[in-house]
Amino acid sequence: MGLLVFVRNLLLALCLFLVLGFLYYSAWKLHFFQWEDSNSVVLSFDSAGQTLGSEYDRLGFLLKLDSKLPVELATKYANFSEGACKPGYASALMTAIFPRFSKPAPMFLDDSFRKWARIREFVPPFGIKGQDNLIKAILSVTKQYRLTPALDSLSCRRCIIVGNGGVLANKSLGSRIDDYDIVVRLNSAPVKGFEKDVGSKTTLRITYPEGAMQRPEQYERDSLFVLAGFKWQDFKWLKYIVYKERVSWTHNIQREKEFLRKLVKARVITDLTSGI
Repeated sequence: MGLLVFVRNLLLALCLFLVLGFLYYSAWKLHFFQWEDSNSVVLSFDSAGQTLGSEYDRLGFLLKLDSKLPVELATKYANFSEGACKPGYASALMTAIFPRFSKPAPMFLDDSFRKWARIREFVPPFGIKGQDNLIKAILSVTKQYRLTPALDSLSCRRCIIVGNGGVLANKSLGSRIDDYDIVVRLNSAPVKGFEKDVGSKTTLRITYPEGAMQRPEQYERDSLFVLAGFKWQDFKWLKYIVYKERVSWTHNIQREKEFLRKLVKARVITDLTSGI
């Protein structure tokens, strides 16, 4: 019993030191950044290397966003009727907000992904480092999946992203959503039974394994499944699906056992400190 009390007091002392250390470190960092902002000039540059003005932050983003378009954009697209497709508008507006914006890579990974050196330098979700063989295997089976020829032939495409919140409920915007050329939905956002509010068209459904719908019949006919890979397991998961492979549960069971062991250790420590 005496040993248990000693361990409890020791853990309490360590926790206090950690909390005080964190607070001291946070206060120092905050003071440092405030001093840096008031005593230094940070320059931002656009994609061409030109210096940006004070209206942009250190990363190159526009500090204050409003509904007004830059004069150049307002003049260029002034003659377009409301709701009309405006070629190059999205890229031009993004460049106005973030001058470093560039679009060197294709929307979807294809067989040319190996030449994009930058994305191969970072692990998911910022790149594909270490995933070359998996991606090559997946693309060898899925390379024929693209937007429809009708959509590819359009010189300008109007796109809409439909979120998963309840803001569309009882708004009867389904027909307006379906008027767009490309309708993008996220994860397992439902459509069936809600067509009046959310529309019935789905061009792309972007998801990751944990957010994906589990039954094939839940997906809309002629829609494209787009994987947003956040971790290396996501690519392996997609490979299992496209090759219709059986998942090896042995490795997963071992990982779950290791997780449970760590959880038990954490619970023991929690029990020791819960009475303090």
